[in-house]
This record gives sequence, structure tokens and C-alpha cells, in this order.
Amino acid sequence: MYGWVVKANHAITGVNSRLYNISQSINEVKKESEPDLPIVCSRQIIKSQVNFGFMWGAMATFQLQCNRFVWTNIVHPTRTDVDRLAQSYPDVHPLHLEDLLSQTERPKIDESENYLFVVMHFPLWDAKHRMSRPSEVEFILGRNYLVTVHEGVLKPLVRLFSRCELYESERNTVFGKGANDAFYALIDHLVDYMFPILRKVDANIRDIEDTIFSGDAREVIRDIALVRRDIIALRRIIRHQVPIVETLERSEHRIIREDLEEYFGDTVDHLLAARDIIDEDSEVISGLSETADTLLNHRINEVMRVLTVISVIMLPLTLISGIYGMNVDLPLNQHPDAFIVVVGSMVLTATLMLLYFKRRKWL
Repeated sequence: MYGWVVKANHAITGVNSRLYNISQSINEVKKESEPDLPIVCSRQIIKSQVNFGFMWGAMATFQLQCNRFVWTNIVHPTRTDVDRLAQSYPDVHPLHLEDLLSQTERPKIDESENYLFVVMHFPLWDAKHRMSRPSEVEFILGRNYLVTVHEGVLKPLVRLFSRCELYESERNTVFGKGANDAFYALIDHLVDYMFPILRKVDANIRDIEDTIFSGDAREVIRDIALVRRDIIALRRIIRHQVPIVETLERSEHRIIREDLEEYFGDTVDHLLAARDIIDEDSEVISGLSETADTLLNHRINEVMRVLTVISVIMLPLTLISGIYGMNVDLPLNQHPDAFIVVVGSMVLTATLMLLYFKRRKWL
């Protein structure tokens, strides 16, 4: 098995080397055919290991450089990644570097003299447990650089980096005037990614509304509990991001350009809209939960009513059978039709009681 893994690693290393050579050749052709392009970009793989199904390995650290701007994208950071980052950017505080290895950081923004350190959480759908979980992203924003550290599971972030590698038009749009524009573009894409998840929550609520009166009570209650748990998780995630972006909107740090205030303000509006949507969903699911509880109590009351009627009817019948079961002289004891008379009286009593309950609308 070990020899097979070594051969696979050698093979994949060779493929990566050939792909890198092809990429370099394409870049050289582009430089020869388009000598006047304003943006010159390069891609560098700092570290690359492969994760087989049975063998753990760290993901790669990538750098994308355009003119003076450098975007360093780290997925599943290790101590080696952090040490290399400290060498590349010595002005980053060691505590912030340690935070990159922690998976339990709360959303926050720290302003240093030469950079901003931002931690944000964004929802990620967990299909197995049918709920949204927070996925953490750390940003280090400097004058001419941007560092993103994440788990590689947020599609907007992964796709945006891939598009910037492949397409010059995407680089022009995202990078714009440098690190500021790239930082805003990332946050804007990640915030917009929340809305499809919110629409999924709305769809789940509509499904519950359609089945709450006709579906199985236990399944409806289970679906309500799952959606409510998802809403609680989303509220916790979204609410903590609002003050972060509001701080960026009002920030007077020299790293953030003043003209980005309106853009971050628009992102704040999107977050507030998402928060309003999830708050409304919370109210709706609470109402549906109360409705389900009411329906369940009504069904229980119906069952209890039927059982009570049966018990009340059986009381006089039990009394009659108990009296005539005693070993004493009673009327009709010697009568040949005593059994028929007793049974007839019991049937007559039960019929009269049913008619009485029906007339009182207890049935």
C-alpha cells in the first residue's frame, strides 16, 4: 500500500509540474501577443499535497499576483503555512497568526497600524443534519496584499479565486484598484451566497404549510423542529456579521479607501435584509409550531372524548351485570328468559345513553 501511495504521489507531482509548465507557456504566449495589457498576473503554488481517501494531507496554499497586489489563499492552514506567512508579512501580529489555526473564533475585526484582521462566519448547508453550520473565513488586508484563510467549502470564495486565475476580465473586475476592491468583492459574494440558503428555508416552510393539516402529525412536528433549528443557526450566524460590516463602513483606517463606504453600506443593507428575512421566518415557524400543537391537542381531545363516552356507557352495563352476578335471590332469577331480559335491558340502556350524548352534541 505504501509503495502505491508513493507512486501515486510521484505521478500527481509530475502532472502538476506539466500543468504548471503549460500555464507558464500560455502566459508567455499572452505576453507576446498582448504586450500592452495593464495587469500582469502570475500564479504560484506554495505547497501541494494530495488527500487520498485513506491518507490525510494538507491542501495547497496559492498566491495570485497582479501588478503589486498579491492575494494569498490558504485552505486548511497548518503550522507551516502560518510560519511561512509570518516570514512573508512580518508586520502581522503573532496573536493574529495564532488565530488562523483556531476554528472557534468569534466574528471580529481588529485594526492594526498597517493592516486589518477580520474574522467572519458564513452559512454552509449540512445536508446530513439538515441545518446550516458556520464556516469561518479570516481576512488579513494590507496595503497591497490580501490573505484569506478558510476550509475550502464555501463555493463563492473557491469559484471566485478560480475565475480570477482563468479570466483576465474577472481579475480586472475583482482586483480593480487593488486589495480594497478584492476584499469588498469577496465579502459581497459571500453575503449574496446567504440568500439561496434563505430561499431554501422559505421553501421548507411552505412545504410545512401545505402538509400541516393533512400530513402525519409526528412528521410535521419533526419537520418544524428541523426548520426551527436551522433558523436559529442562521440567525446566530447572520446577526454577528452585521456589526463587522458596519464597522468596515464607518472605518477611517488608512487601509480602507473612503469611496468604499457606500459599497460596504450596500453590503450592510443586504445583511439587514437577510436578518429581516430570517426573523420573519422565525415568527412564521413559531406560528406553525403553535398551530401544530393546537391540532395535536385537538386530535388527542377527540380520542379522549370517544374513550370517555365508551367508559360512561360501560358503567351502567357493568353495574347490571355485577348485580345479576351475585349469588342472591333477585327478580327474574327463576325466569326461563332471564338472560335475554338482562341483556335486552343492557342494550336498551346503552342505546338511550348514546341518543342522549348525540342530542347534547358530545359525539
